[in-house]
Amino acid sequence: MPVIKPSCVRDLKLRVPIADVVSRVVTLRGTGGRRMKGLCPFHNEKTPSFHVDTDKGFYKCFGCGQAGDIISFVRETEQLGFSEAVETIGQRFGIEIEYEEGSGGPSREERSLRSELFELHELAADHYHQAFRVSSPLGDFMRHYWSDSRHFDLAIAEEFRIGAAGADGADTLAALLLKKRFSEDALRHCGLFFIRDGTPISPATLRPRFRGRLMIPIRDHQGRVVAFTARQTALTPSDDPARDAKYTNSPETPIFTKGNLLFNLDRARSAVGEGRPFVLVEGQLDAIRCWSIGLKTAVAPQGTAITDTQLRLLRRYHAQIECFFDGDSAGQKAALRFLPLALRAGLEARFLVAPDSGNIGDNSAATANTPPPLDDPDSLFLAQGLAAYDALHQGSLSAMHYAARALLPVPTHATAEEKSRAAHALMEIIANAESQVAQSEFVAEAAAHLRIAPHAMQRDFHRLKLRRGRGTAARAALGERAPNPLSADTRPALDGEPTTRRQEKEPKTPPEEHLLLVCLHFEQIGPALAQTLPHDWIDTRHTAGALLNRFLAEFEQANWPGRDHLDPLLETDAERALVTTLLFDPPAFEDPHKIASEALRLLRARALEPRLHQIALDLARHDADSPAPPNLGALLQEQLEIKRQLLRPLLLSTAAA
Repeated sequence: MPVIKPSCVRDLKLRVPIADVVSRVVTLRGTGGRRMKGLCPFHNEKTPSFHVDTDKGFYKCFGCGQAGDIISFVRETEQLGFSEAVETIGQRFGIEIEYEEGSGGPSREERSLRSELFELHELAADHYHQAFRVSSPLGDFMRHYWSDSRHFDLAIAEEFRIGAAGADGADTLAALLLKKRFSEDALRHCGLFFIRDGTPISPATLRPRFRGRLMIPIRDHQGRVVAFTARQTALTPSDDPARDAKYTNSPETPIFTKGNLLFNLDRARSAVGEGRPFVLVEGQLDAIRCWSIGLKTAVAPQGTAITDTQLRLLRRYHAQIECFFDGDSAGQKAALRFLPLALRAGLEARFLVAPDSGNIGDNSAATANTPPPLDDPDSLFLAQGLAAYDALHQGSLSAMHYAARALLPVPTHATAEEKSRAAHALMEIIANAESQVAQSEFVAEAAAHLRIAPHAMQRDFHRLKLRRGRGTAARAALGERAPNPLSADTRPALDGEPTTRRQEKEPKTPPEEHLLLVCLHFEQIGPALAQTLPHDWIDTRHTAGALLNRFLAEFEQANWPGRDHLDPLLETDAERALVTTLLFDPPAFEDPHKIASEALRLLRARALEPRLHQIALDLARHDADSPAPPNLGALLQEQLEIKRQLLRPLLLSTAAA
């Protein structure tokens, strides 16, 4: 991957106002001075707790804790990587992005491939749409199919830029793209043509992938066309390699990964809010039907099973989702596959059940005289409009209710073995929820729907989690707390120090974080800290410790870049978020030396007390009647020296700092 110059990143942050970046997603209001605030885009809230500091270029939510700068904001809200976020900001604000020479990345031409593919797909979408609109045998057929067979208004086709691909293979798209001088790489990687390896590019060798099909553009969450879904029609030729597939997607390309995108998310994300959850449907035309009746929050996967990535993307915009899958057996199986992923993503899922779906779990075939059921979004909303959704929304089923009915339609007539199997399947789903409270509530609700004693199902659930190797989570669900090796409850006591006093003095945050705060806001103290604090006193297993260790090394080597130029020192999103949080507000204390000295004392005690405790245990094994251990003198000397160290004041010299 190409490496963006750190100087370019710094320049970007200085030149682009954070308010201009954030206001694309959040409505900001001034609070006086340099601060602005709005509703957080990362969690659902009614009272604004999301603050932007326009001078420092940081944002922080005091509700959920999310914090960062313009780059992390674009990364989080648009699901982009670091380089892609920087490039996106540069493109929006007209700033050229510079790359390190010899960074092992692609050439300038290769780096521009993504941009070229975006441009190519926009042009292709316009080309297909014009073929749909014009008066011609192809356009007339496709408009008739859209209006009379699919029962959509032509205005909706305009909104979604519905297109048409010619059936005879003599499509002019290839000639148009060659005329526009798109590169050979772009033509080979766009997915719109079949091209044999080694074959030179020409209008004759660019064989259209989509022929005789209705073309539905697929946009990413930024609204850029990245691929197409093509619907089979009567014009689809018999030699089409995908002739039997009703729908076929573009293949995956450098700008299109099926499992990362949701159809219509670019529009739906602006419509969700309190009382307006996402509505997940199975197909693109289902989502378009929802949009056509005024249900603007519908999204759909790209013809494949829903993925973790897609649901995490939804969670960034809204925490609630309603699922409206087809009422057949396949739809129920899809719902049961979806539910564990939703719980893992932290989504609150409910299910819409069409009136003609019958009893969930009962998939008996209809008779030949039965009219087609209204058990999918397209047919139901076409017949009954938005009123049908309002009724479904009011009668929606909770996740556990739906799953219980799907697994055990009639619990009153079920055998013990059937109930046990259904309970086990539900518990496997529930175990995916992160919150212990949520798990407990889900188990209780599932037990009620299955007509099982709640305490019995709770016990089975704990055993299930233990068998799955989640011992810690199981203890937490049972009300036990796993000991923290660094907590006041478990560290050995200093001589004469009461346990209650130790608990009162134990900080809520690790001492390393206090020292980070000092380093960031009182940089002149950094060199003295680097000289005073031994490396092995720092717990580098957590973010604050890893950062402190790295920062002190920079101070020690006189390479500290200053708190405004820390990007090269920050390696993870967690590190960037922690530094932003610590920089966002000035510290509440006035004497940084006092804070640093107390943190050093705690780190020293944490490092030395375990050894003191071990020495005491070794000495206690030998009573007066037992021979003295050969190293008794050394143990006593070490014990005395550790006690002296623990009692010795540990202060930072003002002069040294």
